[in-house]
Amino acid sequence: MAEELITENNAKISGHLTGSLLAVAFLASFGSSMLYGYNLAVINSPAKYIKEFYNQTLFNYQDWTPNQHYLTILYSLTVSIFAIGGMIGALLVGRLATKYGRKGILVRSTILVFIGGALMGFSRWSRKPSMVIAGRFITGVHSGISLSVVPMYLGEIAPKNLRGFLGLIPSIHICLGVFIAQVLGLSELLGKEEYWPLLLSLVMFPTMIQLMLLPWFPESPRYLMIEKGDVPATVAALKWFRKKGNIQAEVDEMQEEQRSLSSIKTLSVSRLLMDRSVRWQLLTIVVVNIGMQLSGIDAIWFYTNEIFRNAGITEHNIQYTTVGTGAVEVIAGMLGCFTIERLGRRPLIIGGFLFMGFCCAGITVSVTYQAQLSLLSYVSVGCVVGIIAGFCIGPAGVPFLITAELFKQSHRPSAYTVAGCLNWLSNFIIGFVFPFLEEATGPFCYLIFCAICWGVAIYAILIIPETKNKTFLEISQMFAAKKDVLDDNMKLALMNGYGTLGIHDEK
Repeated sequence: MAEELITENNAKISGHLTGSLLAVAFLASFGSSMLYGYNLAVINSPAKYIKEFYNQTLFNYQDWTPNQHYLTILYSLTVSIFAIGGMIGALLVGRLATKYGRKGILVRSTILVFIGGALMGFSRWSRKPSMVIAGRFITGVHSGISLSVVPMYLGEIAPKNLRGFLGLIPSIHICLGVFIAQVLGLSELLGKEEYWPLLLSLVMFPTMIQLMLLPWFPESPRYLMIEKGDVPATVAALKWFRKKGNIQAEVDEMQEEQRSLSSIKTLSVSRLLMDRSVRWQLLTIVVVNIGMQLSGIDAIWFYTNEIFRNAGITEHNIQYTTVGTGAVEVIAGMLGCFTIERLGRRPLIIGGFLFMGFCCAGITVSVTYQAQLSLLSYVSVGCVVGIIAGFCIGPAGVPFLITAELFKQSHRPSAYTVAGCLNWLSNFIIGFVFPFLEEATGPFCYLIFCAICWGVAIYAILIIPETKNKTFLEISQMFAAKKDVLDDNMKLALMNGYGTLGIHDEK
């Protein structure tokens, strides 16, 4: 009887995809997540013009001609400073999302994009390389905030049967941002020396649209109910997003979670790290977020042209091949978005990482032997496309989605802070270290990425449960049960180890 009541309540919590839900998902992603993808890829096309700008400016104003190694370091800093800004933004997420709300901080953080875009846009006119670096840093802070807040916001406004679909809309926009940057970076469009500042500063236009429209949408109902205790505002927000159907079941579920957290305030990062009850959830977001960035995808995005050049593609055709990979990203992202509610989270993340690992190994083999067999250059290009497709189907968006799903309201902002910081730190490491790693190890550096991808896939197979069509409370209960089993197994293993030692000692 109890199980029937639970099933009936769960059915009531399920909802339909409304125009309001779809509109806010696309709007929040268009002005935030898309900018992250755009900024990842936009730096690739004008790389030689930016280096020439640095070289010419240093010579004209400091009477010094930097060598190639110094220019590589300066350009690597330009690429990777975006991730440093992102890490700082991620550190602020927990406090800002709690104070201003999910939608509130998305609206307020748009000022960072206008500042950063203006700095990059006027850098060539001002003859200041530092403005490019500062602009990348500031837009990175914005991306660090929005990359965590957008999936948090969408995860909280979505009914449980649509949480996966809406949760992957930001990842589609990330792929779309990469694709737009690649198209606009073509030599026929903005890929000319005089246009690279404009190319970098175009991030302001999507943000302007978001700033005009997003304030008209409601705040997260879960935030209003559980953290603010505002029942009328919660009901109004649910009516806006649901339009039809019984919202009482959702209100009851939120109030149940609110009662379970009545003695617990929003946890700080330090308290989250010390909370043993969420140890396995925390380890899971650590593994998937570090694995997401150290899978090699950022090396592909940051240095696509260089990778294709090494694969033997002619200089003229590199830009078109790069745009082709961008189209694959968008298609793969849409495929993941439209299949996640049917297949679940686990198949997408496990299959994505396994396939990426296979393609990383393929790049090592093909690039190593392409001098003996020229046909292998096409295999290496195919492996690059495979890495991108495998990433966009699952690992691009699922880590952000399950970070929302694995934690209760009190733990969620700090969990996103931890996940975001690790994500951006790994992003910075790859962006800065990869050119030197590739120089030292050649194509064998992709074997490191292969090992990481397969390691994350094995962890997902053994540890991560399926969260499809589950409420936040049900997911917490699933992990609590799994925690007891895993802890018992660890204790048993330790006891067996001690017993074995004891036997040996007696002998």
